[in-house]
Amino acid sequence: MLRNRLALVLVTALAPAVWGTTYLVTTELLPPGRPLLAAVIRCLPAGLLLVALTRRLPQGSWWWRSLVLGALNIGVFQALLFIAAYRLPGGIAATVGAVQPLLTAGLSALVLGDRLTLRTVLSGIAGVAGVSLLVLRADAELDAVGVLAALGGAVVTAAGIVLSKRWVSPAPMLATTGWQLTAGGLLLVPVALLTEGAPPTHYSLANLLGYGYLCLIGAAVTYALWFRGLRALPPTSVSFLSLLSPVVATLLGWLALGQDLSPLQALGALVVLGSLIAAQTQRPRTVPQSAAGTGSTPGTEPTAAPRPVRETA
Repeated sequence: MLRNRLALVLVTALAPAVWGTTYLVTTELLPPGRPLLAAVIRCLPAGLLLVALTRRLPQGSWWWRSLVLGALNIGVFQALLFIAAYRLPGGIAATVGAVQPLLTAGLSALVLGDRLTLRTVLSGIAGVAGVSLLVLRADAELDAVGVLAALGGAVVTAAGIVLSKRWVSPAPMLATTGWQLTAGGLLLVPVALLTEGAPPTHYSLANLLGYGYLCLIGAAVTYALWFRGLRALPPTSVSFLSLLSPVVATLLGWLALGQDLSPLQALGALVVLGSLIAAQTQRPRTVPQSAAGTGSTPGTEPTAAPRPVRETA
């Protein structure tokens, strides 16, 4: 059982590790100044591909549930990330975003009945501290709108993770992943057109390779792995894995772009990895049914009809 759980954690961790390559791919292969176009091309074709492969469309309440989850996990998150990236130095945006595991733990306690432990809180604080050592610069300047956007991105992602455990789709996991990517991509289309204008009419081979990597590997494969892990693992445990992204991005900047890696950054990476290990080795616990006060098992919906109550997005 322990060996299977470790394998599942490692496979799920591939998703945020791959997402950590996004900065390198964007700066080296994609046209400059088009982050939302990259987000649309990354998500929408990947979603449509998964829907076509599975040949399943949402039914009943899953039309609006897919839209909500797609907005939280994909569309709104990417838009807020875009605002934060343009108004803040990357170090501040990443540090503010690192509060996501703490927010996920709090929402899991409120919505799913998971117990919020001191170990989780301390691991979350250590994760924020580690990311700040890894990416924050002393001359970084704050911007209120940018900070709120980065914090909003962490909030909507935490909400998306928790709702993805609350709602269970009767369709295969790849189908629900496709629904969310499609919904999130469609929501991003008007935002990209309004802020960046019409897309370019010419793309180089490097551009096409970059977009293809982000779509097939950075979205279709990674989100399937992410939501598969979220189905089987506690939401807080999965959320902590997202801290791998800035670690991978920093290491790639050092290895591939020749950027400096200071001793403080190396210490930050070790602190982040320590917080990840602490979060993954904690046995998940839930609030007893009587303490939850809902009359149903914590983390489930009232059972008016027999149906699954936890969802993979």
